[in-house]
Formats: sequence, structure tokens, C-alpha cells
Amino acid sequence: MLLPDLTRLLCRVLKVSVVSMSTLLIACGNHEGLSAGAEDVAASAQPPIQRPAATQVAFMPDIHFHDVYATFKDGSFQGVPNRKSGKNATIRLMQAQMTSTRLFNENYFAFIAALDDAVGRGVRFIALPGDFSDDGQPVHIRGLQKVLDDYSNRYGIEFFAAPGNHDPNRPFARPGGKDDYLGVDPDTGRTGAAQAIYSRGASVCDGYAGEWTKRGATYCTEEVQELGYDGITTALARHGFMPKANYLYYETPYSTYNYRSYSLARATEQASWKNRQYEICKEGAGGVDRKSDYTLCHNVPDTTYLVEPVEGVWLVGIDANVYIPGGTGPNDFAGSGDAGYNRMLTHKPHVIRWLTDVVARGKALNKQVVAFSHFPMSEFFNGASDDIIALLGAGKMQMVRRPEEDVTRALADTGLKVHVGGHMHFNDTAVRKYDAGHALFNIQAPSLAAYVPAYKLLTLKPDNQIEVQTVRLDDVPRFDELFEHYRDEHRFYTDFPAKVPGGGELWSASMLDATNYADFTSRYMSELVRLRLLKDDWRCEMRELVKSPLRGSDLLVLSQLRTRVTLKELQSTDSQGFYSKAFYECLDEAGGAGTPNTAFSLDYAAAEQEARALAHANGLRLEDFNDWRAIDLAGDFVRIANAGDLAFADIPESRARQYKLLHTALQSTHASLRMNVDKVTNDNSVGSVFQARFKPLMDILLRLANGAPTRHFVIDLTTNDLTDLTTEASPF
Repeated sequence: MLLPDLTRLLCRVLKVSVVSMSTLLIACGNHEGLSAGAEDVAASAQPPIQRPAATQVAFMPDIHFHDVYATFKDGSFQGVPNRKSGKNATIRLMQAQMTSTRLFNENYFAFIAALDDAVGRGVRFIALPGDFSDDGQPVHIRGLQKVLDDYSNRYGIEFFAAPGNHDPNRPFARPGGKDDYLGVDPDTGRTGAAQAIYSRGASVCDGYAGEWTKRGATYCTEEVQELGYDGITTALARHGFMPKANYLYYETPYSTYNYRSYSLARATEQASWKNRQYEICKEGAGGVDRKSDYTLCHNVPDTTYLVEPVEGVWLVGIDANVYIPGGTGPNDFAGSGDAGYNRMLTHKPHVIRWLTDVVARGKALNKQVVAFSHFPMSEFFNGASDDIIALLGAGKMQMVRRPEEDVTRALADTGLKVHVGGHMHFNDTAVRKYDAGHALFNIQAPSLAAYVPAYKLLTLKPDNQIEVQTVRLDDVPRFDELFEHYRDEHRFYTDFPAKVPGGGELWSASMLDATNYADFTSRYMSELVRLRLLKDDWRCEMRELVKSPLRGSDLLVLSQLRTRVTLKELQSTDSQGFYSKAFYECLDEAGGAGTPNTAFSLDYAAAEQEARALAHANGLRLEDFNDWRAIDLAGDFVRIANAGDLAFADIPESRARQYKLLHTALQSTHASLRMNVDKVTNDNSVGSVFQARFKPLMDILLRLANGAPTRHFVIDLTTNDLTDLTTEASPF
């Protein structure tokens, strides 16, 4: 290290701006003797430092990396041979993928494709805002480390990781494993069946000796335990979790130096994990914020950091995991998945205070501050969240993860303007503007392991503007490399339906007709809606209505139906086939003793005539609505909710136009429902269920489709304006 006096002299003579050697750049900020209070004065006394013309940073959250060709180093699970690669596949069942909000296997290839795409664009900085692993299992963390190290060494990529709720699942290591790896059925010897693999401590694998064993058909191995912070951060230390020589600056909320007194040695010493811990209690924050009646207080790690990888850019990787203690045991914590920033403010306020200070110091030093973390900082449904709750119920569509508005306001009050989040697997842009010039742009980056697979590319410009592009991963080399195993799986469970995991419906073999990765994830979304999301999120009568054979034309007719015939009466005379037996089972009384009459036929004929006239007035025919079914509407609703305007590519323009007309048709209806506790009564009129439920649904759909742009836009940090650069017209 250069002596302090010589360092100052060189920095002044060379004016720093022309210096390209990272060692000298660091040295210019390393001289001691300046107090924290003198930092801003010292900054103003130095010659202005020129920033690069632009800095590109890619954000890839929710990779959920699973090594599909992993080597269990203890020799336990060998996987199944793959003919295309010549390796043994260590993958999860397709059934597991189709009933999960994330893929486990194909995202391996998507991550490689995204990295190659970023390299091809000349991107040097890639942030990983959480869930870079899937439960932090050693066998897969090693695979992720190998990929990150490889791209770092070959292309000079700098990765900056921030943890999500899946890495780690809990602050400290705990037993783990899954029962849905793809393996060989022990009874028939056929490939494609579920294979259970668990670690020591799981009930089936408790108390065994040696490196691994097999209990019945279950593999028991420590390769699938869930690592805590220690194991994960040790493996990925060089990827943001620790200071490095080529960083211009690095600090944590627990550092005691400032920008002018920085040195790599000092930063490394203070970044030790023994220093990066905080106290958290069941009721709230510990430490200086701890109240006298707080209980179950524990010290846990925190990986939050600030890094300056290139002159003028401060990236803040926030560890927004909040594991609230729930017992006296060393690892008795609740998971962090539903906590997010609502609990950051109550249980980790010291990080928010530090963020406020970072933003203020960054502004004084002319640094552009961009934060990233796993969790969203604002509402992510274009202001439709309350309407979604009113329609579907509290907690549906991941609503429990929505930051409260006063929390978003508090985060904006830190002065932070741009935050990139993940966790939701959503593509969204949220803009919040408050008084005092505060504005917060929360950019929800989509997941490579979900629909639509993409990443966010931010170009930070010295004129205080940030250009945001959403890079789709439509074409992923090798995306179908594992399909041979899925064919075995589908044949096996078709022959033995009683063995389908969970006893549910089997995924559709049409998944294997996908032509590229975009097509694959779109089909996956359809399967996820059919096999899980309708059951999880939709009210019973809505779910069964869209699962019925109803076509779009039937829905338009129902929007115009005015009848006194009740559901109870229709059940005995349902010649139109509107509602299935399962639909009637959603009502407070499944049975009915109605008598046949002609009233419904007459009312239906009148509604059909009105629907036909409405379509004609808008340049359409009623028959045009036969191209899609009610289940397609449900799928498109979820697509738009998840992917925003990225979903437009998968919704035909003609169908979008018909959705808008259906929305208009429902606006004139004023149906209300009679309820018995939480069930619709069967004395409601036939059209009222559809009209009362689907009028707000279509309102929400159009709000979701008409939010802030996500594909390509520019944020002006001086005026807090957002300019859409998308050239394609919206079908909505």
C-alpha cells in the first residue's frame, strides 16, 4: 500500500479520473486521518471524478439453481442415465414442476443461456437478488459455485448475491430433502418414479451411521441438508458477500470506517461474520431497539452490504430475510417467505437506518445508488390488490407478501429511488411518488424458473438516468434435454395412476410438444393453473365455472342474461350444460328439486340475441368468441398478473379485444350474491354468479394489463419521471 502522503500527491497529480489501475483507485480513498464528519468536506475538496459513460448491471433473481447433473460426492444417489448428455440426471419429477410456482430442472439451462446472453452484451456486473439456490443444499450449492466461478474466471463477470428465503431456509443448517426426485420404482424396476432423498435428522433418516445409507427406498445423505448462512456464504464468499481488491469500496451496516478512510484490509477484518450479526426477538428488533418485555431473542447473521464495483455506482445488496424466533431452540425460527419489508421495519430497523445513511452519503459523493433484495418494496398488482382480496379472499395470489403502503412510504423516505426485487416471480414496475420529492421505483424482475423467463438489464448513465430493459429468454439451448426422462415418468404414472405423488391429476403430455423455452414455460403456466392455482386462489364456484366446457360466447351471453330462474331450478333442467356437477357442489345445497319450465330457454334466447348485437356493434361476431374457453380466460388472467405486458405475446390480439368487450358488457350488470356463510346459495339466479364474480375479475384483468411499462423504459432520477420506450402497441 502506498504511504498516505504519497497517495494524496499521486491522486491530485493524476486527478484520479485518468487512473485505470484499480489498486491506485482504491489507494486514493484509503488514506487515514479523516473523521466521518469531515467526509463530505473532503469530498468537495477533491477534483471531480469522471464516471464511465454507462454501466450495465443485469439482475437475475429466483434462479432456484438445481444441478441437473450433480455428483453426490458420498456416492449415494447416482441419478438416471441421460442419452443426450451421456451424464446421469439428478432431477425432480415433471409432476413436481407442474405443481410448483417454480421449475427445478430446465432453469439450469435457462441460467446458462442468460449468462451467455449477458456476456454477449458486454455486461460485467450481475446481481442475484435471492433464491439463487433452492433450499441451499450442498450438492446444488457446489454446482452453482462452479458456474459462478467459471463465468467470473472466463469473462471477468462480477456477481453480487443477496439471499432469499430459499437460501437459507432458516438462519442455521437443518435437515432437508425431497421425495420427488426422478428415479427407479423399486416394485417394477421402471424409470420415471418418485425417489425420496433426505438428510440425517429427517424422520426416515434419523440416527444412521456412516456417510450415507438407504432406508427402504429412501436415500439418506447429508448432500441434501439445508445449509444455513454459514455454508452458503462460505461457498459464495467471492460473489458479493466479502470485500475484494478490485472493489473501489465495500461496507456493511456493521462497518465503522467511511469512504475516505477505506482500506481493503480494514474492510475484510470488519466483514468477518462474527461482526455481521444482529439481535432479533419474537416481538421486534433487539439490540438498541429491544424493549424490556421482548422474548426469545437470538443473534443471527445479516449479509447486507454496499459495494462500488465501478466509479460512481453504489450497489446495495439488502438481506431482507427476517426469521422471527418462535421457540427456545437454536434454530426455532419462522421462515422468511411472507415477512419481507413489513417485518424489516419492525425487526431489522437498523438496516433501514443504515440504508438512509448510505443514500445520503451516496448523494453527497455523487454516487448513483441502486438497491436490490429478494423482496418487493411496494405493491405489485398496479393498485388492484384490495380488489383482488375483495374478490378472492385474503391471502390469495400471494397477497400476504404485499408490502403495506406505509412501509413503502417509509422505504421511499430513506431517499432510495430505485430498487430491484424478486421473490414473487412477477414482472412488474411500480412507481410511488410522495411529497418532499421522494419517489420509489420498485422493479420486480421475473424469474428464469417461471413464466415469462427473463432478466432485467439496467444501464446506469451519468446524466442521472437509468434505462431498464427486460431481456426475454425465449430460446434456450438444450431446454428439452431432459424430456426423455419425462416421457418415462408420464408412461409410468399413466400405467400406475394410484402412485401419482399427492394423489392428484397427472400433468399433460402436451408439455413435451414445446418448441422452445418460452413455449415450455407458457405450457407450464397453463398446467400450474389447472393443477394448483385454481384450487389455491379461486373461489370454488369460480374455479368450477372456468373448468366447465363454457366457451367465450357462453360468457358473453351470460353477461347479458336476465332471468329469475335460480341455480336450484336450473340444476334439474340444465340442457345448456352451463354448470358441471362440481359447480353445484360448491353451493350451499348441492341438491335441487326444481321442475322443468320454458322460462330459462326464453331468457337465454333473449340474452343470446343481445350478445350477438353487442358483438356486431363492435365489429365482431358472437361465433368469434368460440375460439377460446373459460379456462383460457383464467390462464390469461394469471399470465398477466405474473408477467404484465410480457404476457401480451401469448394472448392473441383478437382474444384481447374480446376480453375488453366482455369487460364492457359486464359493466352494465349489478348482480349481487346471496351467501350462506362463505358459500353461494342455490337460490341465486343463473346469471348472477357469473356476473357478480366476473365483473370485478375483468376489471382487475384490465388494470393488470394497463400498468406501468415493464419491457423498456427510462427513469429520470432528477424529475422522477418514467418514459416508455416500448414500440409495440398494447392489445389492451
